[in-house]
Amino acid sequence: MQDFTQQLRAKNFDELVGQEHLTASNAPLRVLCEKFALGHSFFYGPAGTGKTSIARIIAKTMDLPFYEFNATSLKIEQLRKIFEQYKNALQKPLIFIDEVHRLAKNQQEVLLPVMENNSVLVIGASTENPFFSLTSAIRSRSMLFELKHITNSSLEILLLRAIELNNLVVDADTREYLVASSGGDARAMLKLLEFAANIETTVTIETLKSLRPNALAAGSSEAGVHYDLTSAMIKSIRGSDADAAIYYLARLIEGGESADFIARRLVILASEDVGNANPQALTLTTSCLTSVSKIGYPEARIILAQAVIYLSASPKSNSAYMAINEALNSVRNGNILEIPTNICQQNSGYLYPHDFGGYVKQQYLSKPMKFVEFKEIGYEKKMKDWLGITVR
Repeated sequence: MQDFTQQLRAKNFDELVGQEHLTASNAPLRVLCEKFALGHSFFYGPAGTGKTSIARIIAKTMDLPFYEFNATSLKIEQLRKIFEQYKNALQKPLIFIDEVHRLAKNQQEVLLPVMENNSVLVIGASTENPFFSLTSAIRSRSMLFELKHITNSSLEILLLRAIELNNLVVDADTREYLVASSGGDARAMLKLLEFAANIETTVTIETLKSLRPNALAAGSSEAGVHYDLTSAMIKSIRGSDADAAIYYLARLIEGGESADFIARRLVILASEDVGNANPQALTLTTSCLTSVSKIGYPEARIILAQAVIYLSASPKSNSAYMAINEALNSVRNGNILEIPTNICQQNSGYLYPHDFGGYVKQQYLSKPMKFVEFKEIGYEKKMKDWLGITVR
């Protein structure tokens, strides 16, 4: 049985499933391509979302010879041979480099002159944002396009095509598992179907689960996914949605994220988002950080889960975060006040609060300034009452 991925690979923009923001008739990428005006471009996004397919479609649409390389095995001499071959040609080639973020500096330097004179069209692809690893000279001569995970509805369209082309029988539950377990990766879905089809033409969910027991999840080591999952967990805790927070914690753990990294983020959140509404949150998360560093996985998952649930359930206040930011901005903007003499080191005129029952009114700033705004939330409300401050 043939390779389903190659069989289903789109031959033009209209056949490509997903990425409509790049392939729709009015999408800038497609318009530039069809006007033969597309410049050097770099694609990044999750695996199996169509980066290579789009590069091949561009070559076909613009009628350019297509040369495909992987940065991990690319030899400079290979590039130079192509450059020499098309040196005086009327038609320029399309050089497609996968894993482009792995290009060495000397490889980038070889590409730069031909990118400058447009004697070739360079297209790069990566699961990571390549602009962080490319030189500024290459970045300034290129465009960057992001690809997204393919939606389940788009995967379903591709799946039905594969089933029809290969005369397979796949019931609704089996199709749902194929789509749902593939994590937006079309290649992963088609490969699973291909393996199952080599076993049986009436594909069953039991066979699929024996080949892929667990759903695919993007590893959190991939830069974009790493930051998106971390952001999603933090925002879910901030929004007091414990179920969502635990889900994203599970995604981070399953994606290979270190327990220490997660715990450090929770310590920061404990001060930034919970703060004095529940001061115990900082103590608990600091203890969590110490514990997971000593224990590690798999048990560290339980400690992290406890901290995530506790933070989600805690009352929230960002008053400490806002106060220090405002104070820092004030200092940076030139508000450098003289320290009142009564609280300088010499203590001239200093009134010792404990001699007055714990509090005595005296000058601590040479002019009034306001940074701390207590909220009527949790323990912070009690702190405000202690200080006798009325929230403005």
